[in-house]
Amino acid sequence: MNYFITGTAGFIGFHTAKRLLDDGHFVCSIDNVNDYYDTKIKLDRLEILCKYDNFEFGKVDLTDKDFLSQIFETHSFDIVIHLAAQAGVRYSLENPMAYIDSNIVGFMNILELCRQYKISHLVYASSSSVYGGNEKLPFSVDDRVDTPISLYAATKKSNELMAHCYSKLYNIPTTGLRFFTVYGPYGRPDMALFKFTKSILKDEPIDVYNYGYMIRDFTYVDDIIEGIVRISNVKPNKEIPYEIYNIGGGNPIQLSYVIYLLEKNLNKNASINFAPMQPGDIKTSHADNGKIAEVTGFRPKVSIEDGVKKFVDWYKEYFDI
Repeated sequence: MNYFITGTAGFIGFHTAKRLLDDGHFVCSIDNVNDYYDTKIKLDRLEILCKYDNFEFGKVDLTDKDFLSQIFETHSFDIVIHLAAQAGVRYSLENPMAYIDSNIVGFMNILELCRQYKISHLVYASSSSVYGGNEKLPFSVDDRVDTPISLYAATKKSNELMAHCYSKLYNIPTTGLRFFTVYGPYGRPDMALFKFTKSILKDEPIDVYNYGYMIRDFTYVDDIIEGIVRISNVKPNKEIPYEIYNIGGGNPIQLSYVIYLLEKNLNKNASINFAPMQPGDIKTSHADNGKIAEVTGFRPKVSIEDGVKKFVDWYKEYFDI
């Protein structure tokens, strides 16, 4: 099939594109390759993808609707997988307009193009951050998500509402995927595992917030990609063709245990600087995967022990350590 994927220089976009290319599909993609984090790893991801004959890439910003329209006019896409976004909870406190431009205006452009060109299925990235201040665990897609505690989370909730409108008004099948703490090879340098590994190897202290009492539903990237691929082939089948799914490891892990696994695999002890809770953070995340399991049979397979080892092995190879 013909796929259009946004954000292929990014972590999840790269792995999604590579999986679909390996499966023999055609992938046309875009990314603005911004400097939110070091662009070297973004360019290295793209270098791998550009070796495929069935891959096309354009350096395009989501706000450039005219350029996006040319791409949709030139190709006939079966499925759109929208993964490009301004990521990061804390950065939304520093540069809020980046989130409005990319996550709101950019998402609106994608919705409009899916309407105009009658795309059969739009799959887009939401986030576990939308659960915000919810205290009921595990987080279920049936829970209300009216209390986001960061602008990033608010934009992701907005995406879900916008998608619902377009599904209702124009009968566009849309599926939002709430990702839970994704990690793995070619991961984002601004995320905890990447930052912790770098600091431990450099004998630098790591900042651990909420004095270590943080629990996350870590999800290995291969499990995330399996969920994306499975759900992209399942169109919503109801009066309003709109769905939301969690994709998480389903096994919340205390951050201290993840640090222990890093120490074990790096054969080095971490120097820890305990710090208070940061604005916008949540203490605990835990995905209820029941809905996606029922529809697709999806079950996460990679344990935190195996996942951390795979990540550290990749990190050592990538940085020639």
